[in-house]
This record gives sequence, structure tokens and C-alpha cells, in this order.
Amino acid sequence: MRIGDREIGPDRPCFVIAEAGVNHNGDVALARRLIDAAAAAGADAVKFQTYRTELVVAREAPKAAYQERATGADEGQFEMLKRLELPFAAFAELSGHARARGILFLSTPFDAESLAFLVSLGVPALKIASGEIDNVPLLRRAAASRLPLIVSSGMAALAEVEAALATLRGAGAREVALLHCVSAYPARAEDANLRAIPALAARLGVPVGFSDHTEGIAVALAARALGAAIVEKHFTLDRTLPGPDHAASLEPGRLAEMVRGLRAVESALGDGIKAPRAGEAELRLVARRSLHAARALAPGEAVDEAAVVALRPAGGIGPSEIDRVVGRRARRAIAVGERLSWADLE
Repeated sequence: MRIGDREIGPDRPCFVIAEAGVNHNGDVALARRLIDAAAAAGADAVKFQTYRTELVVAREAPKAAYQERATGADEGQFEMLKRLELPFAAFAELSGHARARGILFLSTPFDAESLAFLVSLGVPALKIASGEIDNVPLLRRAAASRLPLIVSSGMAALAEVEAALATLRGAGAREVALLHCVSAYPARAEDANLRAIPALAARLGVPVGFSDHTEGIAVALAARALGAAIVEKHFTLDRTLPGPDHAASLEPGRLAEMVRGLRAVESALGDGIKAPRAGEAELRLVARRSLHAARALAPGEAVDEAAVVALRPAGGIGPSEIDRVVGRRARRAIAVGERLSWADLE
């Protein structure tokens, strides 16, 4: 699977999505600064959320509990989302700003109009939110775009994930990646269930990543170690800003730390072949041992096990060859402490 010029897969560099979401608080200038921060942190893509509130939520819909904790109970979900909604023209401007900063621009569409707009904007992929995994009309429209799709699976059972993939493929989707996700803000580390990442990849045959809502960066790094091809993480300029998602987001310094950590983890994964590495060569010589004479040996004297001792460094006959040494005779006089070689033995 490709997104822009990037190949996506468990044996490719992790595709890091800095999830700005609605942490712009409805302010385009703040959204531009979020793009700047994502680019400076080294993320591959910055992602927003594009929607028309009237097409997403009923006016009487309640907020989630975490949203109430962050923004109060004086307004419903409709009013909150309306305050955070950006016009299409703003996303066109933000897409250009991301291009200028050298970072891919992505956004999650929550309705058909927003999806069509993002396709017309030329986004390199579409992200499907966890809450839309059973939204068959939206899934079909996303598949019809023929764009690569990243599908989050928070709150979903395996059967629902398989049904969503079948819907997407039936509607023409060619490239699909799945994000394992726990939709809680924040999610507890003990609920992360990271073993689902390799399990889903093996069962579904698609690249699988992790949309991380846990606090800190440790779980995201562990996800990469378990094969996550994509890591998505919410970020903000300031966790104390008003809004539903700031408190569960990383600030720019921690986002950059996460990106560095992900790169370190993937460089540490290696090829899976157990063999000495180049950096071990010097220590291998110093730390391993070779056989030395434990006592002086006369020419023709038989070597018994008490006549040799394994001492550092390596470079002579290794102690693993002890059974081939015992019983041979010395070709020459060997002083106590001398390192033995095969030329010393008959």
C-alpha cells in the first residue's frame, strides 16, 4: 500500500500520523501552527477532521463523558462540534500550508459532502474514523474514491471489522490499512491489547497500525515493536487549552520524542537472523576465551583436562574444542600460561 510517495507495511518505516483533529479550536491560525509543529516533530502526515455538523449529529445528541469533563455540560455535542467546525476553504488553505512544510495533509471525512470535498482537494488517502466502521454508505463512497483508505477499528469486534473490509472491497477499494484502536480518552494501557496488531495482520492480510489514545508514548513504541505499520497520535500545542481532546494529546516536544522513539524501535527490529553483529566483533575477541597451558608441558607429553585452562582473550583454540585437545601430545615445550594453537599439538 502507498500513501503519497510512502510505502506502508510492517517492514517499511512506520508511517506516523500527527492527529490534530479539532485541536485547532476552530481557529485557522492555530491549525497552521499545528501543521508547523507536526512537521518539526518529524511526522509523516498531519491529520484533521472535516465535517458539516448538521450532517453528522442530531441537535439533541449528548456529549461523551470525556467531552463533558473537558468542555462542560452547558452545551450538547451539536453545539460543541459546530464551534470546532472549519469551512472547506480553510482546509484548502491548510493543505497548501502542509505542502509548503513538506508534510502530507490528511483529514477524516464524517459525511458525504466532506468526503467529496477532500477527494477534490487531492488528499493522498482518506481516514475512516472508528465510529464510522458500520456506516455502509460512507464506506462505499470512500471506496469509490479509489484512494488508499486507513480505517480505525475502535469499539469494533472482529466480525464488524471483517464486514467493513468486505464492504470496502465490494465497492472497489484497492488499498486498505486497518488501525487497531481503543476508543477511550485517555485509554488505559492495560486495555491496549497490542497483541491484536499482529493477529489482525495475519488474519486480514492488510497493513495494520495503531491509533493510540493512551497517555504518554510507551504504548505507541510497543505497538511499533509488534509490527504496527502506522502509528497515529493526537497532539496539541498546549494540553491546557479549552476543547475536548487537548488533555488526551501530546504536546510538540513529546510528539517529537515519540517520532524519535519509533524510528529507534524500527531500527532495532533488525532482520530476525541471530548472528553476531559488526559492533560485537571487538568485544567478542576480548570477552571470549581460548585454551592456555595450566602447567608447563614437555615435548611429547599428553594433554589432560587439568593441563589446560580457559582464559581471555579469544584468538587461540576455543574452550568448545576441549574434547579435541585432551589426549593429544605437545609438539614442543609449552610454558605455563601460553595460549595453545593447533600447531602446538600432535
